[in-house]
Amino acid sequence: MLEIVLLAMVAAFLGLRLYAVLGRRAEHEEESVPQRFESDDKPAGVVHPAPATPVVAARPPELAGVMPAVERGIREIAAADSRFNLAQFLEGARGAYRMVLEAFWSGDRATLRELCDDDVYEGFIAALDAREAAGETLENTLIRIEETRIHSASVDGRMARIAVLFVADIAAVTRDKDGNVVAGSLDDAIESRDVWTFSRNTAARDPNWLLDETDEG
Repeated sequence: MLEIVLLAMVAAFLGLRLYAVLGRRAEHEEESVPQRFESDDKPAGVVHPAPATPVVAARPPELAGVMPAVERGIREIAAADSRFNLAQFLEGARGAYRMVLEAFWSGDRATLRELCDDDVYEGFIAALDAREAAGETLENTLIRIEETRIHSASVDGRMARIAVLFVADIAAVTRDKDGNVVAGSLDDAIESRDVWTFSRNTAARDPNWLLDETDEG
């Protein structure tokens, strides 16, 4: 009989212990857990990426001082022709300016034919024919090119056109058929301001640009 009472007391004691442990655990499990958006505090270990920075194409130094419309035209040409390089174009334009002037002064029709489109070439040839008919010759010298600047740029379909302002010092002399100076002087250079427009079909394999218009600046 005593043994039964002792076993009952042990069982009761163990039951109280289990309730104390399991009961408290259940109470804790029923407690609400703060959700992510219920608190202003950011969860530890969560990294929020920084906003993406828009990529802005670098502005070539050759575009310094040009109007926004001109810059937009240059970027449209570059988008239409992946081989286009503005610095190389300007270097080539300077070379073409010198070559065309010297070819016209000396009467070099072959070089003019290579560098000019049909309309400009025909204009130069008409001037050459008139000069030769009068028996006159030019003794001109390009002293220096002071400035080369993009004046305008555009794309019409596949045809790209860039107008360039050239500011140059030129010593110009015109002689008659007897060699006498009838105009100009080699001692006094004059400033020349020309706007020449070059064009190129961006779909063509030929990378060369042709002179297709000449105006005074």
